[in-house]
Amino acid sequence: MTSVIEERKREHVEIAIREKVEYEVLTTWLEDVYLIHQAMPTISPAEISTEIEVFGKKLNAPVLIAALTGGYDIGKKLNANIASVVEELGLGMYVGSQRAAIERSELRESFVVVKELAPSALKIANLGAAQLKADKFIEYCKTAVDMIDADAIAIHLNPLQEYVQPEGEAVSMNILDVIKQLREELGVPIVVKEVGCGISMEVARRLSQVNVDAIDVGGAGGTSFAKIERIRAEKRGRYLKAKLAELFSEWGIPTAVSICEVRYVFDGYVIACGGIRTGLDVAKSIALGSDLAAIGLEVLRRAYVSKTSLREYLVQVIEGLKLAMYLLDVENIEKLRTVPLVLSPRLLTWLQQRGIDPLKYIHEVRTRGGILRR
Repeated sequence: MTSVIEERKREHVEIAIREKVEYEVLTTWLEDVYLIHQAMPTISPAEISTEIEVFGKKLNAPVLIAALTGGYDIGKKLNANIASVVEELGLGMYVGSQRAAIERSELRESFVVVKELAPSALKIANLGAAQLKADKFIEYCKTAVDMIDADAIAIHLNPLQEYVQPEGEAVSMNILDVIKQLREELGVPIVVKEVGCGISMEVARRLSQVNVDAIDVGGAGGTSFAKIERIRAEKRGRYLKAKLAELFSEWGIPTAVSICEVRYVFDGYVIACGGIRTGLDVAKSIALGSDLAAIGLEVLRRAYVSKTSLREYLVQVIEGLKLAMYLLDVENIEKLRTVPLVLSPRLLTWLQQRGIDPLKYIHEVRTRGGILRR
């Protein structure tokens, strides 16, 4: 019999593939980041390297596949397509929340396929902050890591989604003490991520205090889970939930802003996610202060079609990044972090009102990590 969690996962994917679920008013604000064209490149395209190293794994490009799916029948096909292409191209990937597969072992095959088809790729396990309140949270996390032979584990924060989804578990997400314990007992790097509303400076500072290894900003401007949950709530006649989801469907911190807020106070890996669609988006996010970028919705839709469609798209992303680097006259990712850039007035104003000196951020902070040291 299909469980509530399994059915929810199926609905999330089907709605994301078929419906309009992206932000329409609020954008990523990456359009407010201007990279300075260099009309006389001193390098040739053949000299450009997009390689980076993350958690001891070499990636051929600073690109991750965002946390998408698993834990139900079609999830196995999607994860298989994604894992195959990630392994071929030398990228990295999250898996979707593994809670269902931990609680029902017959669902694990949709995740196990990832370690079978992507043995050398960077793989990141995934559980929700709500699950860390369980008595067996350490066991949950160890099972999640072992299930895919993960190189790291992500803990996702999704308070808005939990509040508005029909069967949500809106609980305190103050998980700092839990993270401390995980660091002592788990033995793999810890990533903390949002799912589309962004990470603020205040949250990043608290996460920095417990030495998380990476923060995935999961910013606004891409997929709105409030829109997905509105559709689900309407189908069930949960009209109050639907109205609340609609009210907050454009809520959040734009991705570009969240990158700046997190990098200002955090020295670990910063992962740009939320509306990342192109190689130019990846280039802008890295120049702004992230270390790599994660792509979700378009990957999901392509993986649903075929491995070929997904591969074509990701190759296009990588080539777009290389073209941006060529036009910026930088041959590696380290130099991409330091290219000249200009920020629009509204982004500058945001930084100033949040107590961030824009010039200091542009010329110092984005290239070396946060100025508020641990």
